[in-house]
Amino acid sequence: MGVATLDVIESLNRRDPEFAWEVSSVSGHSQIDSLIELAAGCHTPPQCLVVSDAENEAQAAKALNSASAQPNSRLTNRCRLDVGPEALVRAATEEDVDVVVAAIVGRAGLESTLAAVHAGKRVALANKETLVVAGPVVTRAAAENGSELLPVDSEHSAIFQCLAESRARQSQPAALEQSTRADSATTATAPTSAAGSSAKTHWPGVRRLILTASGGPFRDWTTAQMRDATIEQALAHPTWKMGAKITIDSASMMNKALEVIEAKWLFDVPADKIEVVVHPQSLIHSLVEFEDGSLIAQVSPPDMRMPIQYALTYPRRLPCPAPELDRSQGWDMTLCPADPDRFPALALGFEVARVGGTAGAVVNAANETAVDLFLNGQIRFTDIPEICRRTLLDHDHESSPTLERLLKLDVWARDRARELAQI
Repeated sequence: MGVATLDVIESLNRRDPEFAWEVSSVSGHSQIDSLIELAAGCHTPPQCLVVSDAENEAQAAKALNSASAQPNSRLTNRCRLDVGPEALVRAATEEDVDVVVAAIVGRAGLESTLAAVHAGKRVALANKETLVVAGPVVTRAAAENGSELLPVDSEHSAIFQCLAESRARQSQPAALEQSTRADSATTATAPTSAAGSSAKTHWPGVRRLILTASGGPFRDWTTAQMRDATIEQALAHPTWKMGAKITIDSASMMNKALEVIEAKWLFDVPADKIEVVVHPQSLIHSLVEFEDGSLIAQVSPPDMRMPIQYALTYPRRLPCPAPELDRSQGWDMTLCPADPDRFPALALGFEVARVGGTAGAVVNAANETAVDLFLNGQIRFTDIPEICRRTLLDHDHESSPTLERLLKLDVWARDRARELAQI
């Protein structure tokens, strides 16, 4: 995500110079050399290099000094080093920052993303776990602080784009809205951001949101085959090139389960208005079904640069470095039902979206732990959703938790998942 974002910003500097796009900070956890290389490649060097793992401070300082001393290096004294989790919060709340691309993997991105929301920033949200763990807390903070939550996940970006008509109807003048209500039973209050207000929002004319899933590497595998799946097989995604954690989530369809929960909070819709279909080609990124039975879909090649740029430049549309769909060739756009029996993580995601409260934080923590155990060869692939399910059942559900309670449950669920795995 970081590489793709910097590529988009370099492109915008060429195509949109009047907006003077500039990278304020870049962050990483442990891949210090790659982080410095990315910073050095920026059109204008970032003001701050953030390393969230404080144990890497000495290594990062040495590497940054070495890179800055190279002939013709763009990294000068302008680029300072900041370390630790608190550094992420400082970077996300800098006064001159307009947009925060929140792309830290997992629950680790919550505090800095929430800080950006409290600071009233536009947040290009690529970290779905923020809403999975603390959806009501984050969306309420966005409404209270005038922060925009714009989705970067390709599926949620697609839905956001497909909802343009309904969004326009929500912002109609009162007189016109009154006329519309006379002909329709559907009413709505315009949201303050993509997340909507903290109150329930009914999108005018919308029947359901339909998320597409590639199906991952095990789309056609039986449960018995998946039980013996290797780490290498689970990491062999047929369409997207992603990090290890999200690739495993895609293989188990936990990624889609988390996206169902994210959609619930981001678009303020109940779980029964969300559907998942399998689309192996990853060209249709999501669809919206309307009350008259029509469907609107967002279609583009699988490339994250397009949803990243849309979140950065919204509502403007500009030429993008992502490839265009080759319309000289035939399009294969298969859609088929998802199978929650073979992929129980998906059913778990809908259950969490239905009950809300503390369920998201618990399942997310259990999943992150189980994925790590699988990647270290300590459990079977099919153990992942089962550990998540049992951890969820073992916790005392709360409907309206505080952020402090959610963070405590995150720790508890990780410990409980390890106990269930007998590690």
